[in-house]
Amino acid sequence: MITVGILGATGYTAYELIRILLRHPEVTITTLTSRQSGRPAVSSIHPSLAGRLDLPLEDLEPDQIAERCECVFSCLPHAASAAVVKTLADAGRRVVDFSADYRLHDAQVYADWYGEPHVDPDRLGQVPYGLPELFGDKIRGEQIVANPGCYPTSAILALAPLLQAGLIRTEGIILDSKSGVSGAGRTPKLATLYPECNESLTAYNVGKHRHTPEIDQVLGWFASGPIEVIFTPHLVPMDRGILTTAYALPAGNATEAELVAALRGFYSDQPFVQVVEGLPGTKHVSGTNFCHLAVRCVRGRVLVISCIDNLMKGASSAAVQNFNWMLGFPETTALLP
Repeated sequence: MITVGILGATGYTAYELIRILLRHPEVTITTLTSRQSGRPAVSSIHPSLAGRLDLPLEDLEPDQIAERCECVFSCLPHAASAAVVKTLADAGRRVVDFSADYRLHDAQVYADWYGEPHVDPDRLGQVPYGLPELFGDKIRGEQIVANPGCYPTSAILALAPLLQAGLIRTEGIILDSKSGVSGAGRTPKLATLYPECNESLTAYNVGKHRHTPEIDQVLGWFASGPIEVIFTPHLVPMDRGILTTAYALPAGNATEAELVAALRGFYSDQPFVQVVEGLPGTKHVSGTNFCHLAVRCVRGRVLVISCIDNLMKGASSAAVQNFNWMLGFPETTALLP
């Protein structure tokens, strides 16, 4: 049994992670951290865990966490996460990091988009990007894995195979993404209060969303060069889910059937990516680690529609998938119904 700790255990993604790990046959959760005072029981924050997990939420130093855990899932925000992950990694512990701290390989790009210097720059470029469908061999046996962002997961899974095959052009890519409110986290914010977001659809962070350089970086690897992407996220008044419509210019004369075949061939041995005939919907993947993809050709453009659960394939179940790869467990462990 692998002893596991979860840092920042009060949020939505931490809750989903706990639920998954409680059914993982190779895991024992030993530590939950939070800055909540008084060591409250985790069930006081996540009531559905009553009788299932009786651990307290503790404010611990990284060396104390390292003494208790063989593997740690860090649900801390950027910068705060790397400061702890650095200590845990130096102590030989394995870490799946939910933050953006190890996703970008260029320290200056990180500083430009996150507004502060990286606290562990020597590891940038050495930590694998946690999309097993694309980088499974690089994840196996690694000490740290950078769990991807939710929007980038939906976009990268949709476009990487087509860029690699040279079926779409690298310029003029448009990503129109819509996410449920849980993507903004559990901390109260004016824009996500019920009276503000209910019965309203809004774009936000247009041209400046921090997932942009992550998308550019990873898609650039598959395009073997720079790409041109315009990414616009939208807030939808629903709890969870992401639907991304990617618009691209074709690079040749491939038909819709050939584009579908290219995606199906690329993901033929991947259990969690399904190329579907109909148009995906967020309810189709809710509560799962699946990504549904569909392709349409419209007026000389290629459209790839991608659908995931932002809290699952966009965060927590993806982290467990990465954990399984790191530790050598079957990839689907604890992730299938």
